[in-house]
Amino acid sequence: MGSSALPRQERVRVSRADLEALIRKGDIDTVVMAFVDLQGRLTGKRTSGRFFLEQVAEHGTENCDYLLACDIDNNPVPGFRFANYDLGYGDMVARADWDTIRITPWVPKTAIVLCDLSNVDTGLPIAESPRQILRHQVERAAGAGFLPMLGSEIEFFVFRDTYEEAYAKGYRDLRNHSPWVQDYHVLQTTMDEYLIGEIRRGLEASGVPVEFSKGEAGRGQHEINLDYTTAVEMADRNHLYKNAAKEIAAMHGRSITFMAKYAFDDTGSSCHIHSSLWTEGPDGAYRSAMYDPSDPLGMSETFRWWLGGLIATAREFSLLWAPTINSYKRFQPGSWAPTGISWGDDNRTLGFRKVGHGSSTRVECRIPGADANSYHAFAGTIAGGLYGIENRIEPPPAYVGNGYTAPDIDRVPWNLSDAIDLWEGSSVARAAFGDEVHHHILQAAKAEWIAFNQTVTDWEMRRYFERI
Repeated sequence: MGSSALPRQERVRVSRADLEALIRKGDIDTVVMAFVDLQGRLTGKRTSGRFFLEQVAEHGTENCDYLLACDIDNNPVPGFRFANYDLGYGDMVARADWDTIRITPWVPKTAIVLCDLSNVDTGLPIAESPRQILRHQVERAAGAGFLPMLGSEIEFFVFRDTYEEAYAKGYRDLRNHSPWVQDYHVLQTTMDEYLIGEIRRGLEASGVPVEFSKGEAGRGQHEINLDYTTAVEMADRNHLYKNAAKEIAAMHGRSITFMAKYAFDDTGSSCHIHSSLWTEGPDGAYRSAMYDPSDPLGMSETFRWWLGGLIATAREFSLLWAPTINSYKRFQPGSWAPTGISWGDDNRTLGFRKVGHGSSTRVECRIPGADANSYHAFAGTIAGGLYGIENRIEPPPAYVGNGYTAPDIDRVPWNLSDAIDLWEGSSVARAAFGDEVHHHILQAAKAEWIAFNQTVTDWEMRRYFERI
């Protein structure tokens, strides 16, 4: 064990020539040219098949650069260096990554292509774009002789309300798709299969390989697991999956949320990240750098340093895994979401878990929520692990027992404000990501915090209106 040709990194691919032929035949008449914004949403333009062939395939599309410098309401946010009113909010070019073409069977006669963003004048990649942030960390890993492989498990809740109905009633009194916790429950998930099955089949048909789906530990909560692969491809798959799940739900008169904690009395939704490093041998075969058969837990020296770096940077990098106000509501004792930053051997009460055997030996980070931008979350994983390898950081001894009650381990930041302070003061983050990207992520988080503090919540009205 420990040698592999990197299974599951391949998928059925549609080439540029295939797409152009489908357009000419009339089987495809719309192409979505998309990229991911700071909040992790697919953003971009739809183009007719004809215009795609005549102009877009070669030149890309131009999009206002404020899309990487606004809040979730698409309000331009002051303080960004990359794009602001003083710079005039110009354009950036979205050019097709021809390895990302997918046909979307749930939207008729439509293909989607993920794009890389570049400067209109120089043609250089935009460092602050989420996909490029992750590419930079993958390149750093390659420079150290490693290929990161990642997988993730993203959970969501399904409601019987449409998105329009949920909005009209202020997202209160939503009707859970199941009245009880359905963790691994086959009968209830069969009742949900008209929707979940269509999501699985749609993803698989579009080139997003699915391992399985299962009921989760909430009322109407599900998890769909995708095949693990290389970092950028995995992040691409995650954001296509989240977008597809919402689109398919809407077509069935249902709604889905990837909020980290939609209700305090129900479980949160996670994005557990599994990471490992591989090296290519002279024979072209890849071998796990994480596995050592002589170690009692199968952990190599590289594994230990990778894990040590993840633990050492977890608090400072928490913005990358928990980017919103709501993210921090998820970290509650006994909730399946970790509060303690330590590790154990197959221990789900801690932030990090050693899992797998032989060449599948890997680290699971249980801190990220379903609301994380996968490009940022994966970049933080790689950057933290590389910091551990570069500095040969040994992890603490494996914790045995209940991590929620452990008295002597660090804790996930209590709220977004604490996470902002940790990121802002992190010399490790500045060194790993560069000053411009560090500043960009910081500004996005500060904008989220400011927006929340300029709001009077329903909780405050109920608590103070009459009785204060």
